[in-house]
Parts: sequence; structure tokens; C-alpha cells
Amino acid sequence: MNVSISSRIVIVGGGVAGLAAANRLVEERARGELPLEIILLEAEPRLGGVIRTVRRDGFLIESGPDSFITEKPWAIDLCRRLGLEGELIGTNEACRRSFIIRGGRLMPVPEAFYLLAPARLGPFLSTPIFSWPGKFRMMLDLFLPRRKVDADESLASFVRRRLGKEALERMAQPMVAGIYTADPERLSLRATFPRFHEMERVHGSMIRALRARVRNPSARGQEASGPRYGLFATLRSGMQTIPDTLSARLTDVTIRTGVRVSELRPGGTGSRWLVRTTAGGEIPADALCLAIPADRAGALLNGTDPILAQALGRIPYASTITLHAAYRREDVPHPLTGFGFVVPAVENRDILACTFASVKFPGRAPDGTVLLRAFLGGATRPDLAQRDDAELEAAVHRELCVLLGIEAEPLFVEIHRHPQSMAQYLVGHPDRVREITARVLAHPGLALAGNGYEGIGVPDCIHSGERAAEELLRDFPQVLPLQEHS
Repeated sequence: MNVSISSRIVIVGGGVAGLAAANRLVEERARGELPLEIILLEAEPRLGGVIRTVRRDGFLIESGPDSFITEKPWAIDLCRRLGLEGELIGTNEACRRSFIIRGGRLMPVPEAFYLLAPARLGPFLSTPIFSWPGKFRMMLDLFLPRRKVDADESLASFVRRRLGKEALERMAQPMVAGIYTADPERLSLRATFPRFHEMERVHGSMIRALRARVRNPSARGQEASGPRYGLFATLRSGMQTIPDTLSARLTDVTIRTGVRVSELRPGGTGSRWLVRTTAGGEIPADALCLAIPADRAGALLNGTDPILAQALGRIPYASTITLHAAYRREDVPHPLTGFGFVVPAVENRDILACTFASVKFPGRAPDGTVLLRAFLGGATRPDLAQRDDAELEAAVHRELCVLLGIEAEPLFVEIHRHPQSMAQYLVGHPDRVREITARVLAHPGLALAGNGYEGIGVPDCIHSGERAAEELLRDFPQVLPLQEHS
């Protein structure tokens, strides 16, 4: 890249990954005094992607993610660099537990049960979530041999093999659906829960591995002894504080919203890329960061590299819906002594999960009221995305009546749809990502970011954007080595 005159990097996508990429470029431009122009293009009229906070009648509503995990450092590190450390808040310490639906009733997840298996036997043996034959089958994990084949497998295959069918249906499937909105029969173990693969390899047993971590808190993954509610954080004013603060900070970045990229072509003399938009005209670019869903990136790159485009197109996405319902506290009979519940698919209900939003974090609802957040759709129930708002509202009302005893009408309902927003990491996903990475290396001045590759959470997306920026900046020798951000 020629740095004798101003060089231009174009970022396509104004979600948190694209904003993080732009911010990283600005940080390094200032540190290295680079003659660098940065342009960010976003197809929607607002920045932030699925991160959106809505305020209504004293309630704080998170349309998309309501928090992030602090075990992955990239989100909390960015918040600190943005001066938002004082805005960070944790979950309600008095109610750090969740529930599983069985037979239409809420049953607490056993203490020290980590997604798939127990770390302590007492709470596990006493829970009514599993039958006695199911518990016996799960205990066989202590005696089953390790898997000899090292290839990727589905999460469902892994759980059935180690812990049995009931463990999959009653615990693993609903818990994973609450995280990935995915079908465990197709979900890659290596891409989503590599720690479980490692537990089997090292300890030969999930239960043995988790119990060892309880006995040795200093071991790697010490928090894995139970649900890690204390590791989740959010912003006092809502998650949208992050993209809002980022965009406000990017005063010397050209940001254009409502502009969709329609075509990418190799550049001619003086630039590597030509970016054509629906607004008309072409933008020459020396480097390009595609911070958009993988399939959309593939469609734009099809004319440049059909093999790369095909690999990107093999990463599917699922649509999700969040429905927020506000109630007077007196109209909700359930004590709500937890953060919410997940619903096994075998229960044949219309919701995947429900968060007690006003319990999980403070400041989400006025005194004397309750805010509930139901999740619908995903890979296992794509039909729900086709229903209109009135049908969805009626379906959720029926479910909350049965599960929480709520018969009163809500104060209001807010429905937010996220079409094709959740990347699905299918079996073989790590190999697909390696193939994509190798193909991208053949195109200098190209980088990818977003939730389609190595993590779907907010910290992962931030990390992907910052890493994409660093990859593009390696064309500037005077800024190397890059400033390290853990």
C-alpha cells in the first residue's frame, strides 16, 4: 500500500464489528501518524447492528444482546478505552440461577451444573429435571472410553455419546438454543464448545473434568464448575452505549448510513478495490474490511473469487425474534427468583427461552413492574419468524399464562425481529474458517469481520473487527509492531 499520499480503507458494515474496526484504525492512525482516510458504509439508517436499546415508559429494553461475558476480554477492554468502565454493571447477585421447563413447570438448574454435566453429584441426584434412568446413564460418563477419532462432531452426537439422550433433550439442547439458537444435531462441537472436547481428551470424562475443576479453583477454566452468571456484564444505560460511544468518537471517520454496497471489483491504477453502492458512483479503496454476514460478503466477492464466495456462502444464518412484555408486579404470580428459563424442544412450546430482564440487571423497569423478554425462532423454529406480530404476541401470552401463571394483559409489548442474524456453526465449521482465511490471504487489502467466523458474542465481534483492522494495517510498516490490546 502506498503511504506517500493518503490511503483509504473502506469498512462495509456498521455493527459493533465494523465500528470496532474503525476505532482500532483511528487508534493506530494517531499512534503512527498515518496518512489514512477511513470510510464506513452501513446499509441501515442506524449504526450498531443488532445492538439496540429502547426506552419506553421508564423501561429499558434490549432489542438484541443484553450483556456480554467478561471472561473474553475484548468487550470490557474496549469499554475501558472508551471511558465506560464506570458504566459497567453485573448481574443481580441475589438471583443468580435459572430454570428449565419440565412438564410445564419451572425447575431450577442444579447447583454446579455446567451446561451438559454436573460438577457436584448431590444437587444433580436430587433434581427432578432428569429421571433416575437418565441420571444413571449420565453417570456412565465416568466409565466410558475416550473417543479415538479426532474429527469434529455435532454437539448432539457428543452429548448422546457421553451422557445419553435425556441429557441432550432436557439440558444441553435448551441451554445451547438459548446461546446459539441452533440445532445441536448440526452444531459443531469444535467451533462452539472446544472446552468439552478438551475435557474428554484430557480427563476421559466430562463429570471427572468438572469435578477436578471444583477441587482445584486455580486450574484453567475455574469458573466452569457451574453457571457463570457472575461473568456477565452490561452497561447501566444499555448495550447501545457501546456503539453510540464508538460512533461519537469517530469524528474524523466518514460514516455513511443508508448506503448499501452493491458490487466490489478489483481496482485499477492507484487502488486495489472499487466499491460500488446503491447511491451511485464508485469509491476507490486501498483496503477493504467486510464486517457483514458471511453470506453477504460472499455475494459481494463472487465476481472476484468464486471459491471464497462459495466458502462464505456455506455459513448459514438463522432469524430470531425478541418479544418484551411489561407487567405490573402484582399481575405476575411467579416469584421470579432467577434470571429466566429455557424450554426444551421436547416440551413442544412456542418460545425458546424467557429472561426476567428486570431481575437480571438493575434499572430495567420502574418500581412495582416487571419486564420479561421472550425468545422465538432460531434454527429449530424458523416457522415462527413467518408469523405476524399479533400471532406472536398471542402465542407468548399463552405460554406465559401456563408457565408463569400470568393472566393479566401486559402494560405493553415490544417485538423486535432480527432476520438472518445468528451465524450457525455447523459441523466442520473450523475447517471452513481455515479455508476462508487461506483464500483471503490471497487478496492483499481484504479482511473479514463479524459473527460468522470465530464467535457470535459481542466480545468476539469486537475482537474480529479489531483483528481485521490490524491485518490491514500490516501494510503500513511504520506502525509495526502494533500496540497490544489484550
